[in-house]
Amino acid sequence: MESAERAAWLRLTLTQEIGPRTARTLLAAYGLPDAIFGAGRASLSRHVPERLAATIAAPASAEVANAVRAAERWLALDPSHALVTWADHDYPPLLLATADPPPVLFAAGRRDLLQRPVLAIVGSRSATQQGAANAEAFAQHLARAGLTIVSGMALGIDAAAHHGALRALDDGTDASTIAVLGTGVDVIYPASNRSLYEAIRSRGLLLSEFALGTPGIAHNFPRRNRVISGLARGVLVVEAALRSGSLITARLAAEGGREVFALPGSIHSPTARGCHRLIKDGAKLVESAQDILDELRIDFSVSERRAPRPPAHGALLTALGFDPVDLDTLVLRTGRDAGSLTAELLELELAQDVERLPGNRYQRLR
Repeated sequence: MESAERAAWLRLTLTQEIGPRTARTLLAAYGLPDAIFGAGRASLSRHVPERLAATIAAPASAEVANAVRAAERWLALDPSHALVTWADHDYPPLLLATADPPPVLFAAGRRDLLQRPVLAIVGSRSATQQGAANAEAFAQHLARAGLTIVSGMALGIDAAAHHGALRALDDGTDASTIAVLGTGVDVIYPASNRSLYEAIRSRGLLLSEFALGTPGIAHNFPRRNRVISGLARGVLVVEAALRSGSLITARLAAEGGREVFALPGSIHSPTARGCHRLIKDGAKLVESAQDILDELRIDFSVSERRAPRPPAHGALLTALGFDPVDLDTLVLRTGRDAGSLTAELLELELAQDVERLPGNRYQRLR
């Protein structure tokens, strides 16, 4: 892309008064951004309000001009930095077909992943240990099948999904992960995900429609969610409260004709209620990654390899079941004393087979 053309695309996306829908209206009328900014005020006012037409017809403000120069410096800084526009052949086709695709995406990392089949995995930031383990395992299996995993790099389920896809790279697969950010692509948010951010930048792809330096602002995350759902052939929700951004992502996916999958959980868990609501509303209940591959008609099978359960703990795990249970109930179920049960539960907790919950309750993890 020529420098002047790139600068026009940057100005189009960095002018705050021009949102994606207005950009689409103008591009449909004029073809390319440089033609938009070359059109006169009278011509522009036939497509946008008079006040906005005046802004577009005038020279770029100092603020916009500085933002364009900063973006050009960032693009020149590293060959993995890229600007992906509607005019580029590798703009994701599924995203382009949505009702509100961003005219420009800032990218850092493996741009080739935009042309791979994508599955989104999203869920609660306050994930349980079991939920995070499920998200990571599903992501690893699905990435090994050739699906690029997209998520939002939030804490909890998102981070676990990214980690699982990166683990699949260690298995020798070529699929990886895309993190769609609700900040500028150069901003690490949350800060605790720094190592994950760096891993995705070097082995996957960071993606954002927001200007460089944009901080984590609450109203940007629903916009990020529409990009996540728009990139994907389907969305898997792993743990979600009834009011959560994950359900917004799932709704957007369903409205866009994508498949929606949900992992069921305990009837006692608040983080399972959103998934159960999705299933009631028509989402596909999944119990294994193969369920998703079958639904998406992807032919892949991986023999599950799991270490055999140590027989010494088998009876206690059976007594635990898969719902949270308190110590007194375990005493009744097993006929054992509380002291010996507590000692064995600690062993299982250290082996990450059991999670201790508030109220002296225990949850079997696998």
